[in-house]
Amino acid sequence: MHAKHLPLAVALFLAPLGQSQDGPPNFLLIIADDVTYNDLPLYGGPNISTPNIDSLASEGLTFNRAYLSIAMCNPCRTELYTGLYPFRNGSSWNHSAARTGTLSVVDHLSRLGYRVGLSGKKHVAPDDSFRFESVPGIINHREPTPAPEFDTSSIEEFMGRDEDQPFFLATAFHEAHAPWTVGRPERFDLSKLVLPENLADTPRTREQFATYLAEIEVWDWEVGKVLDALDASGQADRTVVMLTSEQGSAFPGNKWTNWNTGVHTALVVRWPGKIAAGRRTDALVQYADVLPTLVAAAGAEVGNEFDGQSFLPVLHGQAADHREYVYLMHNNVPEGPPYPIRAIADARWHYIRNLRPEALYFEKHMMGAFRTNWFWETWLAESGPSVQTAINRKAVMLVNRFMRRPAEQLYDVSADPYQMRNLIGDLGLAKVRDRLASALERWMQAQGDPGASLDTEAMWRDAREGRHLPPRSAP
Repeated sequence: MHAKHLPLAVALFLAPLGQSQDGPPNFLLIIADDVTYNDLPLYGGPNISTPNIDSLASEGLTFNRAYLSIAMCNPCRTELYTGLYPFRNGSSWNHSAARTGTLSVVDHLSRLGYRVGLSGKKHVAPDDSFRFESVPGIINHREPTPAPEFDTSSIEEFMGRDEDQPFFLATAFHEAHAPWTVGRPERFDLSKLVLPENLADTPRTREQFATYLAEIEVWDWEVGKVLDALDASGQADRTVVMLTSEQGSAFPGNKWTNWNTGVHTALVVRWPGKIAAGRRTDALVQYADVLPTLVAAAGAEVGNEFDGQSFLPVLHGQAADHREYVYLMHNNVPEGPPYPIRAIADARWHYIRNLRPEALYFEKHMMGAFRTNWFWETWLAESGPSVQTAINRKAVMLVNRFMRRPAEQLYDVSADPYQMRNLIGDLGLAKVRDRLASALERWMQAQGDPGASLDTEAMWRDAREGRHLPPRSAP
């Protein structure tokens, strides 16, 4: 557990809000890999303990409604590092690339005098746009590793190298990306695990869920190690720490979807002397807003070069709201055959438009030859005749929900966070549907997004080689 938090918490309590600091702040980004936000205790997760994340949240601001546009690693990180939505930045698929000449956090903060580094998973391209200084330390453990090692000496050196030059450092961990190989899943009593509402209850699902939860606990330990390194560097009192869980986990209905548990992310921000400790906010934000916020926090003017907007007033407690809508999309190639989706959400309602509803949804990592986990077939087995009729009915429903989707879906996220009840047929919500559908269409038109025709192997391959469809207009 991160043992050095108490003195900093006391300092936060004693420092007046908005206290001046010498020079621009540093930025430390801590990012997980495929962690569903509400599996964390901070967002109601009942199965694990994350003392370091909880301690960080007690010293900062927790966002209840933070989102990312695409629930896959490469495009969501490109959005995060560029401040642009996927079609405009070019990374509209997984394992793709941004447009040639796209400016990133490296460009925007370097010109303000920052050194910009990354430790761990990069997964953005092309290299010309993402010229991070590589900082050793974070390792991807592909073999079973109950107690991983984590040497933070290079991370500490980077943060403490030059007190006169501010830094941005992304610490990008591999937990909890499948296959789940680190931590101690054997410590969980499988019979007592509380499975999320969108998972079928089979023995194999419980086993796999435990291995996933064990990785989150390892990530929490790593968070504590990074914060200890920050303290040891002497830079903690002038550093903005931002923690996020990325997209949802590699279980059906989370990653690779536009459902809430795919695109909703955890977000915590600590800024000593600037953010009052232990607060939560319902302000709606998304990854495209992060880079404009960092630029503003560094003291620079934020122009129209971003799709996102700075939520600095929310951090300072000067605003309760930020944006009206978050904008979401999914192109299934190369993770499976085409299955394009576009979606939009406000503070309560979430509208999804499946652009090829006649197709069956298929994802190769869960259901095909590239599988990194082995529970999907048990869902299908549980769908057959059995005396366990209650389990079978739910398994049948979840398999159909995942693979056969209607043209439109509408959910009340506040009442139904796992989005099990599609309200699109409720005539009393027709105005809600029309408002969201119109806003989604305006966003697609403004971006130049052609919709279903984007989700093809040819389009994906062209983008990887720098031949993108042009965006409709500059931000």
